[in-house]
Amino acid sequence: MDKPASPWKSIFWPDDNDYFYDVTQRSQRLIPFLSPQTGPESRPHTVVLHGAAGVGKTMLAKRCLLDWTEFRLGPLHCAFYLSCRELNHMAPCTFAELISKDCPELQEDVLEVLAQAESALFVVDGFDELRVPAGALTHDTCSDWKQQKPAPILLSSLLKRKMVAKATLLVTTRPGALRELLLLVEQPRLVEVEGFSEGDREACFLRHFEDQDQARRALDAVRRNPVLFSLGSAPAVCQLLCTCLKLQMQRGEDPNLSCQTTTSLFLRFLCGQFTPAPGAHPQCHLREPLEALCLLAAQGLWTQLSLFDREDLGRLGVEEANLQPFLDRCVLQRDRDCVGCFSFVHVSVQQFLAAMFYVLRCPGEDEWPGSGWDIRGVQELFSREARARNPLLAQAGRFLWGLLSAARVVWELEATFGCQTSSEAKQELLKHTSEQEQPVLWVVGLREVFHCLYESQEEELVSEATATLQEASLHLTSSRDLVHCSFCLRHCGDLQRLSLQVARGVLPEEEAALEPDAQDGGSRHDQNPLPFWTDLCSMFSSSKSLVFLDISQSFLGGLSVRTLCDQMASATCCLQKVVLKDISPAGAYQNFCLALRGHKTLTQLILQVGEQNDVLPSLCEVLSHPKCKLQCLRLGPCSAPAQQWAGLFLALQANHSLTCLDLSDSELQDGGAKLLCSGLRHPKCPVQRLSLENCHLTEACCSDLSATLIVGQRLTHLCLAKNDLGDGGVKTLCEGLRYPECRLQVLVLWRCGITSEGCVHLSTVLSQESSLTHLDLGLNHIGVVGLRALCGALKAPPCGLRCLWLWGCSLTPFNCKDLSSTLSSNRSLVTLDLGQNSLGFEGIKLLCEALKLEQCPLRTLRLKINESDVHLQNLLQEVRKSNPQLTIDGSRQDPGKSRPSADDFLF
Repeated sequence: MDKPASPWKSIFWPDDNDYFYDVTQRSQRLIPFLSPQTGPESRPHTVVLHGAAGVGKTMLAKRCLLDWTEFRLGPLHCAFYLSCRELNHMAPCTFAELISKDCPELQEDVLEVLAQAESALFVVDGFDELRVPAGALTHDTCSDWKQQKPAPILLSSLLKRKMVAKATLLVTTRPGALRELLLLVEQPRLVEVEGFSEGDREACFLRHFEDQDQARRALDAVRRNPVLFSLGSAPAVCQLLCTCLKLQMQRGEDPNLSCQTTTSLFLRFLCGQFTPAPGAHPQCHLREPLEALCLLAAQGLWTQLSLFDREDLGRLGVEEANLQPFLDRCVLQRDRDCVGCFSFVHVSVQQFLAAMFYVLRCPGEDEWPGSGWDIRGVQELFSREARARNPLLAQAGRFLWGLLSAARVVWELEATFGCQTSSEAKQELLKHTSEQEQPVLWVVGLREVFHCLYESQEEELVSEATATLQEASLHLTSSRDLVHCSFCLRHCGDLQRLSLQVARGVLPEEEAALEPDAQDGGSRHDQNPLPFWTDLCSMFSSSKSLVFLDISQSFLGGLSVRTLCDQMASATCCLQKVVLKDISPAGAYQNFCLALRGHKTLTQLILQVGEQNDVLPSLCEVLSHPKCKLQCLRLGPCSAPAQQWAGLFLALQANHSLTCLDLSDSELQDGGAKLLCSGLRHPKCPVQRLSLENCHLTEACCSDLSATLIVGQRLTHLCLAKNDLGDGGVKTLCEGLRYPECRLQVLVLWRCGITSEGCVHLSTVLSQESSLTHLDLGLNHIGVVGLRALCGALKAPPCGLRCLWLWGCSLTPFNCKDLSSTLSSNRSLVTLDLGQNSLGFEGIKLLCEALKLEQCPLRTLRLKINESDVHLQNLLQEVRKSNPQLTIDGSRQDPGKSRPSADDFLF
């Protein structure tokens, strides 16, 4: 307990780490409550420092421990450091032995002192590296300080407050193990450690380079690779970058080439440390130690170990002396906390060498080098299940694809170490299996595939890997995604459908953001993303296969919109369907419409414009263009003045191709509907299918709609769902429906405020010679009288209705007698939706009597079914046996899914 702080400082904080000491001191401000000067009542009992590998969690924890010991409040103020790496190598012991391992002479007194301690701090470093069977930490605990247990179990007992209940705990972990840790500790204070800031990285480069111009050139090269720059937040990786690029620039090499991919930089780092003198032979004596090191890295990757002892080296057949060159070049390092143990300088170096393990397999080698070790093949390296258990596999997989760039890697490794490489991993990842149309690689998802393929920087390899890719859905959340996708998409030769979503911040939303003076006072040097966006957009004009484009929920900018529109307006663009939803900036839709004006191949256009009301004039230009081939248009929600609606509907008269029009959710209102009907009644108006769902219509517009049904004989599909038409509106519509000239086949009146009276009017239409074949009355309270009227019409021989939706119409078992009678005599109805109606067992039993009849034409029936009712299930099973062509759907679908959508009857 009286151990002075200075020896601790010499162990924990070597002299060459003063710079990182300052950075950690700044980070420590995030956790001021750990200061001993803070009263116990305001100090959290458990603090968790979480963050990526190597960002400084251990440094920060050790700094807190040093401060704790230097600002002691009394003789009973003590601190303990427990490295989980070290605990993995410890034999079973008592809790007293565990915490006094650094001072065995205090073992007899430590428990007595802890029992009286006023303030005790336990630093548990690297919880994510603790290796125990699943569930062991949660279920196996110990409260006896003198009982021997495995060290991890004693540690979990400490975390669960079975030992030293009043102590302050400071735990460090990577995000992957955070969830498991939170199952052990109570009410922890979470603090994220982010590592080097951008300013820290710049200071680190300036510190390592004598020439500041060279330092800035090197740093700019790193910034151009978002992945590499992000890795630089770890101090060890930042130093690695400095070391590698400084050596290259001293040789007169361009740092941008090495920084193009993460793999190329790590490859140059490794080979650059051992480059033979000009004219000298490769350093073949390092080949076997390198292969052993790669085997060690792969073994550690799969077993999630990053600390190795001499026994591990012995199993590889190498001595510590063989690895001395890698220790001297900072590839490998001796562990400060565990004597006689080694670790890689950073987990990314271990991942890189583990990936190299798969490449160094000699051609024709029969025995799998991983046999006898816990190392899996490349297929499992790209398995979703394996990656869920071990997130470190993902970056190793990307490194592997970078190393599959045969010519470059073969030359580097052969020239440096005399190593041979194998393309077996590449062939295995690209091969197709009988169960999968796509190569093995594709199981990890498209975005991850593109990240991997980008690392290769081989266009032919990308084309080969994506040869069968026909549909892609991408969400660009970072500049890294943009860079990788822009490279890969241009080489997807058979891509036909692309859905794209661009998150805020990926592209500059203001042109001023691209000017150097506007870059946060010169502190930001992010690469201009527009060249990569231009490369991505070029596929719209270059690809002859791409026919569908969906851009939704995207934050673009003026320049990026113009770039996209230029490619879409190209004469070589073959897009047939374009979907644009929720896109900023506000003027984007105008540009899109102008780009699509006169487009020869475009037949379907969907614009979800939100509150914008300035798109209609541009859309009019599209529809009025003599070369317009647009067949289907969906616009909404849209709010516009009557004058603009009038212009759009006037354009319908000039257009000769538009057959489907969907204005759902737009504020058309009765006045707009009147203008629309005027355009639809024009002899040359081609519209056949129309959706006005939720357009704020009332009974007042129904006379115009009714007249349109008579005069506009082309109209076959009409959706008026979610408009307050009422029985009066239905009565007016029926006046038009009864005319022989009316050709309407599909009428959707879902949730329109219709009661029995409206059903009586509709029944008069159905009982006559009518073209109506599909009728949706869902979510209308039609009542007993209304259903009886409909059933009477369905029994009439002239009725040709094939599909009837009565979803959620408050039907009861009393209605089933009429329905059963109808099903027994009707010869046209093939679909009946009675979902969300409480018909009960007796009601459904009545229906089943009709369904068993051989002459019943019904093929699809939807019901509200109690799945736990055994008698009902048996009854329905009998119906299925007697009528195998009938499908009975008992799923509890929501209203929007149970009725026909706009796509079903418009597109």
